[in-house]
Amino acid sequence: MACKDTTTLLCLVLCLGQRIQAQEGDFPIPVLSDEPGSVIPCNASVTIRCQGPPESYLYRLVILRNSTYTEVDKKLGISKEAEFVFSRVDANTAGRYRCRYRKRFSWSEHSEALELVVTGLYDKPFLSTDQGLVLMPGEKISLRCGSAHTPFDRFSLAREGEASVPQHQNRGHQGNFTLGPVDAGFAGNYRCYGWKSGSPYLWSAPSDTLELTVTDSVNQDYTVGNLIRMGVAGLVLVAFLAILAEHWHSHRVPHKEAGLHLAEPSWRKQKCQTEWTLGQTASGHS
Repeated sequence: MACKDTTTLLCLVLCLGQRIQAQEGDFPIPVLSDEPGSVIPCNASVTIRCQGPPESYLYRLVILRNSTYTEVDKKLGISKEAEFVFSRVDANTAGRYRCRYRKRFSWSEHSEALELVVTGLYDKPFLSTDQGLVLMPGEKISLRCGSAHTPFDRFSLAREGEASVPQHQNRGHQGNFTLGPVDAGFAGNYRCYGWKSGSPYLWSAPSDTLELTVTDSVNQDYTVGNLIRMGVAGLVLVAFLAILAEHWHSHRVPHKEAGLHLAEPSWRKQKCQTEWTLGQTASGHS
């Protein structure tokens, strides 16, 4: 009897585990994304999307406030995606977001967090370097970001719209970023932002741009060598054409002179015939 009860209990546990797995498969974790990105200038627009299964009929967007997630908005309607549009972002829009959806009679788990940063809330910092902005592959470069007016204690460096992991500073009000060893992927326009540790989603306006260029000396040598070879080949071709032209001209001029010499006896013959005819005419009259 005990063995039968143990077998029944084991079956119940296995069935319950399979049911839980089936429910988890029916409720995949939603995906939260934003457009055009996670670093948005103040007063610009951003769209946050929450994706779930097609049977979802309710989506809920929440933001972290004072260690607690509070509802920002919700969308009702059977759809695999919900859009939350913020037409003009400001300091209140910045923060840490999650979303979830409802299907049948249950809520899904929350999505991974999405951190939305709003820029332009402080004056821009400066971005500088003591090194040249043209680098060779394998070199390193140090960039400094700071402000003479705003006491930032955190800084972020961005290249072509993608923000780096913020560099934390324990002293002073300047961020130091070391890039490298560089390769061609490091080339581009860089800006930096300043912010305060107490408000991690409120950033300054971007600094002026620094453009980094990474040159490949090997390719440059090949390019210069190819240009030299092409130039030499061009000079040889021009010289060869000049020789051919001179050769052709030197052969053509004697032919012309010979033609003139050959034509001269004919002209003299015609002149003699004319004089002879005139002489005969004069004799006849006499």
